Amino acid sequence: MSTDGVDNSRRRFLTAATSVVGAVGTVGLAIPFISSMNPSARAKAAGAPVEVDISKLEPGGMITVEWRGKPVWVVRRTPENMKDLEGLAGKLADPNSDATQQPEYAKNMHRSMVDNAEVIVMVGICTHLGCSPKYRPEMGAADLGGAEWKGGFFCPCHGSKFDLAGRVYSGVPAPTNMVIPPHMYKSKSVILVGLDGGVA
Repeated sequence: MSTDGVDNSRRRFLTAATSVVGAVGTVGLAIPFISSMNPSARAKAAGAPVEVDISKLEPGGMITVEWRGKPVWVVRRTPENMKDLEGLAGKLADPNSDATQQPEYAKNMHRSMVDNAEVIVMVGICTHLGCSPKYRPEMGAADLGGAEWKGGFFCPCHGSKFDLAGRVYSGVPAPTNMVIPPHMYKSKSVILVGLDGGVA
């Protein structure tokens, strides 16, 4: 077969033009596909840190915020609450917080940052089946053990009890302490929940 009279430059041009159009088309299809894999603005906001102003949080008070679709409690404990935490070890399943339900800087008896020990930040979900316990700060509640009850959290779903550090009592359905989320202090009166800033 004779190739006389064939215009090779035209053939090369058509091949190059077809390749460029094909590449542009592939990029045009890939951009929306890859963009669809990125989280939406709503999803990004759901995982974003939550700012909590504790400037008006009185001793014994609690603030509830939402982070990642979960309730997060910020509680300011009284000096008496802090003292009572010391005497509860014998009644608790994990008094030293040996399990990994808190950042390293909250692995202490108070389960909070050392410089702000009276303030605790915890996920308000029972570790048994995911119910939300009730805040029961009153001392000596008859339905929770009388004089032995030093305040804490009670899960009405199955009867689990936690102290004011979120530590679980022995002999209740909940297997572990309540979870302490990552958090840090932006200032003395503002906490960022969801951002791990390490030791205060």
